[in-house]
Amino acid sequence: MASPRSTAPPYARVKRYLKDGLAAGRWAPGALMPSEHDLLTRFSVSRMTVNRALRELQGEGLIERRQGVGTFAAPLHRISSSLTIRDLHEEIEARGAQHAAQVHLVREEPAAAALADSLGLVAGAPVFHTLIVHLCNGVPLQCEDRYVNPACAPDYLQVDFTRTTPTRYLLQVAPLWEAQYSIEASHPTAEEARLLQIDPRDPCLVVVRRTESRGVPITLARMVHPGGRYLIEGQFKP
Repeated sequence: MASPRSTAPPYARVKRYLKDGLAAGRWAPGALMPSEHDLLTRFSVSRMTVNRALRELQGEGLIERRQGVGTFAAPLHRISSSLTIRDLHEEIEARGAQHAAQVHLVREEPAAAALADSLGLVAGAPVFHTLIVHLCNGVPLQCEDRYVNPACAPDYLQVDFTRTTPTRYLLQVAPLWEAQYSIEASHPTAEEARLLQIDPRDPCLVVVRRTESRGVPITLARMVHPGGRYLIEGQFKP
């Protein structure tokens, strides 16, 4: 009988147990996970409750269910794609347009205290820093200011980012497990306005995103898009 977090709904306790185990590496990608019967016994809940927990984990891309076989931990690349972090190069090409990149900065530098804390490093530890402007048909679309934890991508500074994007490369070498992000309307900094070839008073869409792999921070990126050139699209189904 599982006792932790007993105040949570039964399905949520089952889901949390499995999700925590996946994050801790208890089940490697592709590994067989506890059966429905095992979970029924462990948590003393109904089959419907267990099924709800498994459906939600499957919807998040964390597990795969094979009828008559069992439940398996999802491959990490499946987890990454389920978080809908899209490569800008692919996004631009999907519109029938041409992507190009201007690389303005690629270097190692000491991490300031706040940045070090975000990346799980000690202040002054080395961090990789890139500043790249992405263009759509020759027009600046995004200014990407990114910091990377060297432990997660030791060869990051050797990558040719005119041929691939940081997002694509990092998803290959450090598949993410979790992401946090914020989106706001704001003005660009003077440098961002210069790089994007816009007026500093122009409104922009600013996305700040931090990603982790099994609890280890991978990257912190600030992505600035001119408001008149970028559109976020999506859909909702109740």
